[in-house]
Amino acid sequence: MGLQSIIEHVMRRPIRPVQATVTTEVTTGAATETKERVATAGWRFYLGFFMKDKPAFIGLIIIAVFLVWGALEAFMQELQAIYPFGTLFGQPYGWALLPSNPFALNFAPNYVLQPPSFAHFPNFLFGTNSDGQSILARLMYATPHDVEAPIVVVGSALIIGMFLGTAAGYLGGWVDEAIMRFTDAFLALPALILAIAVGVLLGGGFTSVLIALMIVWWPTYARFFRAQALTIRERGYVESSKLSGAGSFRVLIKHIIPNSVDPIIAYVTLDLGTVILFLAALAFIGVGVSLYPEWGSESNFGLDQFPTYWWWSIIPGVVIGVVVVGFTLIGDRLQDLISGRMTY
Repeated sequence: MGLQSIIEHVMRRPIRPVQATVTTEVTTGAATETKERVATAGWRFYLGFFMKDKPAFIGLIIIAVFLVWGALEAFMQELQAIYPFGTLFGQPYGWALLPSNPFALNFAPNYVLQPPSFAHFPNFLFGTNSDGQSILARLMYATPHDVEAPIVVVGSALIIGMFLGTAAGYLGGWVDEAIMRFTDAFLALPALILAIAVGVLLGGGFTSVLIALMIVWWPTYARFFRAQALTIRERGYVESSKLSGAGSFRVLIKHIIPNSVDPIIAYVTLDLGTVILFLAALAFIGVGVSLYPEWGSESNFGLDQFPTYWWWSIIPGVVIGVVVVGFTLIGDRLQDLISGRMTY
């Protein structure tokens, strides 16, 4: 049972037990009453709940817009890297879908430090900075990094923590002791401080920050999967598998890991927003900043002009907050569903 089987397990397994469509006939005298129970399972259950729960639906829209635009703009930027002289709508591919060129300087008085307005819509919707650049265009151009970072960081942490944590919890003994002491060494320092140190050592740029966050992000997942493995290894089906001759690796892959995934879905969703906050915080203090716009660095650049030209610093922070709240709304609802505090 490989990675594909685990993904299929998550997609197919319902939050609550599957209720097959059952027809029950109740006979009272001459009358016969038929009752049906409709099946609820997998992604249809999640989608149905999100459509009916207003906070979850708002979060779903925010995340969908964020992910779709990030993927689309990333494709356009990659297209520009491959065809540097190619154009679309008379503009280079990288900012063909943006309100304006995010790097162009315009020191005309009617462009420098203009407040948010509908003038030159949508160029001035979030105002402009001291170089006459549209803040909206720069934030939209920076979105691919904020989409890539949480997926890569949380994805790598999930894989590393899953194998280390389940191995430690299931095998126990010296393996558990060695892995957990190694994990504690990372947890001894705050993740942000450790990420700053690693990021500075690796040098500037987005890749360095990404590697730094990947290095510091996995210990929490390792502890979580260890706790799950300690519980699941005592289950009857695990004992039966061992009695049938299955080795430790087969038990881990077939039973321990797949049955540890469901409870962590909600935490992963919340954690995606946390990575965005960490990335913004590192960019805000100048770690990994390059010529490429970042949401955090855009907010930092406007501090010198605050509060007179408040929009330069505040609006990027508001955008970060809205996206993080979107992930939080989805994560909270998933947590409620999985823990049984809320039903659909």
